[in-house]
Amino acid sequence: MGSFSTALSGLAADSVALNTIGNNLANLNTTAFKKQTTNFEDLFYQQIGENGANDALQVGVGTKVASTSTSYLQGSVDPTGNTKDMALSGDGFFVVQQNGVQSLTRAGDFQLNSNGNLITTEGENVMGYSAVNGVISGSSSLAPLTLPTGATESAKATQNFSLTANLNAGAATGTTFSTPVQVYDSLGQTHQLTMSFTKTAANTWDYTASLPAGDYTGTATNTTGTLTFDSSGKLVSPTGSLAGISFPGLPNGATDLSFNWNLDDSSGNPTISQTTAASAGSGSGQDGFPSGVYNGFGVDSSGIITATYSNGQSQVVGQVAVATVANDQGLVVTGNNNYMTTAASGQANIGIAGTGSRGTITDSALELSNVDISSEFADLIVAQRAFEANSKTVTTFDTVTQDTLSMIR
Repeated sequence: MGSFSTALSGLAADSVALNTIGNNLANLNTTAFKKQTTNFEDLFYQQIGENGANDALQVGVGTKVASTSTSYLQGSVDPTGNTKDMALSGDGFFVVQQNGVQSLTRAGDFQLNSNGNLITTEGENVMGYSAVNGVISGSSSLAPLTLPTGATESAKATQNFSLTANLNAGAATGTTFSTPVQVYDSLGQTHQLTMSFTKTAANTWDYTASLPAGDYTGTATNTTGTLTFDSSGKLVSPTGSLAGISFPGLPNGATDLSFNWNLDDSSGNPTISQTTAASAGSGSGQDGFPSGVYNGFGVDSSGIITATYSNGQSQVVGQVAVATVANDQGLVVTGNNNYMTTAASGQANIGIAGTGSRGTITDSALELSNVDISSEFADLIVAQRAFEANSKTVTTFDTVTQDTLSMIR
C-alpha cells in the first residue's frame, strides 16, 4: 500500500507552485522582473526487487521543489513623462546602496530627496559616476548621484560672437547698414551691440562696433576696421577672428566687456558675404548667458545625467551605473524590487549602459512587470488540478487504510 508521504510531498510542492503563481499575480502592477516559475523533480526511488529479466522493480516516493526560477525577460517600457523615471532595455540592473549595503534593481521609479540625492522609493541611493566641471570622472569608484537642486548657475560674459549677413554689392558708396547682436556682461546684464557697415568703395566696407551711450564709461578699443571682398563676393580680409573688441568701465560693476568676432562658421566659410541683394542680417550668435536656476534634468541612453537651468544652459552632473552578473538565476530576491549577488551569481560587473552586454536607458519611462496574466491563469488551473489530484490520492489512501483496519475487527 502506498505511503501518505508520497501524496503529501505532491501537496507540499503544489502549494509552493500555487504560492508562486499567486505572488506573480499580486505583482502584476509592479515594475520589471517579477515572474517566477516553480520547477519540480522526483525524489529517490525504492527498489523492491527484480523481474525475470533482472530489471529493477522501483517505486517512487514522491516529488519536491527543485527550484524557483525568475524570468529575466524584458518587460514593456511605458512612457511616464516623469524625468526621474528610468527604464532599462536589455540586460543589466541599476546599482543602489543603503547603509553600505549594495543591491541591484530594475525598478527605475526614482525620486529626489531634500538634498538632491537620486534615491529609490525605499530611500536607497542610486549609484553612478560623478562629474567635475561637466566632465565624467575617470575614476572607477561609484558615488551616490546628486542633482544640483536649488543651485544657481552664474552668468557668463560674452567672449565670442558671430554674425551672418549680406552686404549689398550694388549699394552706392556711403550707404550704411546696421544689425544688432545681443551680448552679456559678467553679471548677466544684456547689452545691444550694433554692428554698422558703410560702403567706402567697390568690394570694400568699413565696420564699426558700438554700444548705447551709458553702457560703458571708458574708451572702446578695436571697434573699427575694413572688410574686403573678392569679385565673387567672398570675404578675403580680414579672416578667421577679430580679437579684443573691448568696452571698459561698465557702470553696474561688471568686468569690462571684451570679446572676439568670429568671421567664419564651423566649416571655415565666411559668414559675411557681398552680393547684389538687399543688405540684411540673417542671424547672430554668442556664448554669453545670464544667471539661471536649476530647472530639472534628463538622462540619455548611456545614463549621462544633464541638469538644465532656466537660462537655457545645461551641464553634465553624473552618469548612472549599470551592472550585470554572469548568472542572474543565482541572484537572491530580497524584496522591495531588489536583488543581491551571491557566489552562484558571481560578482556584479558594474559599468556604463550600452557597453559590453549592458542594456541602454530610456528616460521618462518605466519597465512594467513581465508577468503575463493569461499564462498565469493557465498555470493556476494546472496547479489547482495537480493539488486536487494529490488530495484525491490522500483520501484514497485513507479509505484503503480504513478497509485494512476493518479486516481485523
